[in-house]
Amino acid sequence: MATVQEVLSANESYAKSFGEKARLAMPPARHFAILTCMDARLDPARYGGLREGDAHVIRNAGGRGTDDAIRSLVISHKLLGTNEWFVIHHTNCGMETFTGEVIRGLLEKSLDTAVLDAQGWHDVGKGPGSTEGEFIDWLTIDDQERSLVRDVKRLRAHPLVPGYIPIYGYVYEVTTGRLREVPEATRAGRAT
Repeated sequence: MATVQEVLSANESYAKSFGEKARLAMPPARHFAILTCMDARLDPARYGGLREGDAHVIRNAGGRGTDDAIRSLVISHKLLGTNEWFVIHHTNCGMETFTGEVIRGLLEKSLDTAVLDAQGWHDVGKGPGSTEGEFIDWLTIDDQERSLVRDVKRLRAHPLVPGYIPIYGYVYEVTTGRLREVPEATRAGRAT
C-alpha cells in the first residue's frame, strides 16, 4: 500500500471515533507550548503526557529558536494564552551529523537524498543541484546543551517575548525516553 493510502486509511479510522474532540477549544487547555525537533523518534504527546487540545507543539529541524519558531510561540502566547514554554532538544540529533558547509556542498551537487556512512555524508544523486543553499543558515548543532542554552537565551531576549513567561530547557534522551533538564538553559529562561 502506498504511503498516501496508509495515511488516508488511518485518518478514516481516526475520524470514525472523533466524537467529543470536535468540541476542543482553540487555546491549549494546559496553557503551555513545546518547541522541539522534528525527529520522528520524538513523540511530545507521549513524553510530555499530552492529549489533543492540551498544548502547542512547534517542531523544526533541531528544535531551534528560529524566527519562525518565535513567530509561532508569540502567537501561542499573545492570541492563545500559553504562559510557559519548553525548549526540548535531544540526543543523537541528525543536526549534529553535518555542518552548513557540508549541506551546501551536497545541495550544490544534487537535490536527491544523500547517504550517511562512517566517513560522513555523500551525495549519490544525478543532479542538477542548486547553490541556493548558500543563503540559508542551517543552524547545525555542535553541542546539544550549548545550542539549547543559546536558543533559550534568544527567546528570553526577544523583544516580543514577555519576561514573565518561564522558558525551560531540556534534552530528551532517545535511548531512555527521559527528559533531562539543562539547568543553565532553565536559568537563562527564568521569568523576570
